[in-house]
Amino acid sequence: MTTMGDAWILVQTPELTMLAATLVLAFVHIFLPAAGRTMANGLVWNAGARDGVPQRPGVITERLERAQANMWETLPLFIGAVLIAHVTGKTGDLTFWGTQAFFWARVVYIPVYALGIPMVRSLIWLVAMGGLVAIFAALFS
Repeated sequence: MTTMGDAWILVQTPELTMLAATLVLAFVHIFLPAAGRTMANGLVWNAGARDGVPQRPGVITERLERAQANMWETLPLFIGAVLIAHVTGKTGDLTFWGTQAFFWARVVYIPVYALGIPMVRSLIWLVAMGGLVAIFAALFS
């Protein structure tokens, strides 16, 4: 039987803590472009049936939508890899640094993508992917 105290200890492993933080970040990814669309089309449109063609939300909101889509592409891989590492006891330096790299790169990715900074966005994405690869490497070591 699991108690609330056991659940708290479970989340206190570094990898699961970073997984929880990444899930919060994914939640942020939902609201940033939604706020931009609401600003462009109004609260009544956003709260309604959204019939008709909405106004283009603006370049920053469109970038935030693409950043969100990019997060959704990698998030299932991250979740699965972290959970498998935890369940199989394959956590260690690779998973610790991999989860850190993935999360912090994804945090920095949002404003860099929104501002449209070329090349830097791709380098940040590579850091996040490197973190994911580190977690995968731990699973097979």
